[in-house]
Amino acid sequence: MILFKQIAYRNFLSSGNQPTEIKFTDTQTTLIVGANGSGKSTMLDALCFGLFNKAFRKINKSQLINSTNEKECLVEIDFSIGTKEYKIKRGIKPNIFEIWIDGVLQNQAAASTDQQKQLEDSILKLNYKSFTQIVILGSASFVPFMQLSTANRREVVEDLLDIKIFSAMNAVIKDRIKNTNDKIKELSLKQSMTEEKVEMQKEFIESIEKSGKENIEKKKDKITSITTYIDQLTAENVQKVEEVSNTLQPQLENLLDASKKLKQLSNLKGKISEKVSSITEQHKFFTSNSVCPTCTQTIEEEFRLNKVNESETKAKELQQGYNELKEAIKEEEQREREFNSVSKEISSLNNEISNNNVKISQLNKQSRDLEQEIQDITNKIKNRNTERKVLTELEQSLDLIQTEKAKNKEDVSYFDFAHSLMRDGGIKGKIIKKYLPLMNQQINKYLQMMDFYINFTLDEEFNEKIKSPIHEDFTYESFSEGEKMRINLAILFTWREIARMKNSVNTNLLILDEVFDSSLDFMGTDYFTKIIKYVIKDTNIFVISHKTDELIDKFDRVIKFDKVKGFSKMID
Repeated sequence: MILFKQIAYRNFLSSGNQPTEIKFTDTQTTLIVGANGSGKSTMLDALCFGLFNKAFRKINKSQLINSTNEKECLVEIDFSIGTKEYKIKRGIKPNIFEIWIDGVLQNQAAASTDQQKQLEDSILKLNYKSFTQIVILGSASFVPFMQLSTANRREVVEDLLDIKIFSAMNAVIKDRIKNTNDKIKELSLKQSMTEEKVEMQKEFIESIEKSGKENIEKKKDKITSITTYIDQLTAENVQKVEEVSNTLQPQLENLLDASKKLKQLSNLKGKISEKVSSITEQHKFFTSNSVCPTCTQTIEEEFRLNKVNESETKAKELQQGYNELKEAIKEEEQREREFNSVSKEISSLNNEISNNNVKISQLNKQSRDLEQEIQDITNKIKNRNTERKVLTELEQSLDLIQTEKAKNKEDVSYFDFAHSLMRDGGIKGKIIKKYLPLMNQQINKYLQMMDFYINFTLDEEFNEKIKSPIHEDFTYESFSEGEKMRINLAILFTWREIARMKNSVNTNLLILDEVFDSSLDFMGTDYFTKIIKYVIKDTNIFVISHKTDELIDKFDRVIKFDKVKGFSKMID
């Protein structure tokens, strides 16, 4: 049983630097009252923050620190379990998370998430969801059991019955099944590859023994064929080299000056053309003019005729030379074409020689590879016993793989059986089925105590079935808010009773936040206060409410919260 003894907090929400201390074990019933915003519900947030690092209400962690002081927010919770005394310290600015056991601070080297897991799994043995189903019932943030999802309902009940270990074991087993199946797949692949190697080795040995010499002869024949082809290509290269050296190269050398001469003749042709044009102009001038058009002087007839005859004579000489030059240019152009043709032929032959050399190089490599293969086959024929030894080792390896695979398959069958036991319908289902009648009996007992006469039962999937004297088919959602609250309280008291019987998450603390202020009517409130005072045993009950006049005389102690100078102050 977890015996919560006290909580102290400062600079938390509206509380100031002066610590607020609330002792849980002084009285059986305590009423907490105060105006809205006075800080009466702060204890719930401080308790959840200290234990689970988050508030009960929907408040961001950054908003928990007092906005005025903005530092040294600290919550301390003291409780005992059996003979061990525990203190939890959690703070903001600076960040603090300490677990003290019997006055000894626990290892701070671990990550805060690991420390939190240790606190929930090994010390408290309950999580935030279960804590807020068993210890705290609040009208603002509390989610009643009947409004939880099926998975979350099951999680709460498994916490109560202390059977979450089976879920954890189931997760471990599922991982083991997955890992073992992965191992089997890996072994199957390894087996397949080893079997292929065994067959290849057998075929290899058979090939060595039966086809080794035949392969050698085939490879030798291929080498001979390659050598013949190399000789053929070499002879072709020799022939092409001789053709280039003895025939084409001399021709090329004789034609080397063709381009140069052609250029010279072309230049000369241009000059002759210019000279012919000049003489033609002169002949035309003296033929057409007897008076100078520029100075208007008369040109002597004899001079004019001499110039005409001189122009005609020079023109004839130049024309003859021009014709001879054209023939010379044709000859050089022909020589230039022959030069280009011979150059192309030489280039083509050189390319053929180069290609043949590449082929010869490749053929030589192929021949060397074949000779190496012949050597390898020869060595393997000489070492057949070595290859048989390799085959024996492969077969032994295959046997080991098959044995390991069979063992893993056997393990999977055991894991599957264990998995079937650990599933919801296995051991957990049987335990839940065993406790369901007691749960339903307790729920209906508390409903009748609150003068609510219906038959409320939960099935193995924690779905409700409700019968009333008036209606047959009713659901939780069919009721009024006051009736829903009675059902929620009945389930809460039942979970605490089951926890007490199982000693799983049994605690001395029950906190009810404003449950009287909205949904419960006068009669419901009266029945409820009688239950918490006379029926609920070994429990320190704190009720937060606005109904001061109606409730103040029904509780052993009253704590009031006021706002003083902007800070919450507790008046006990």
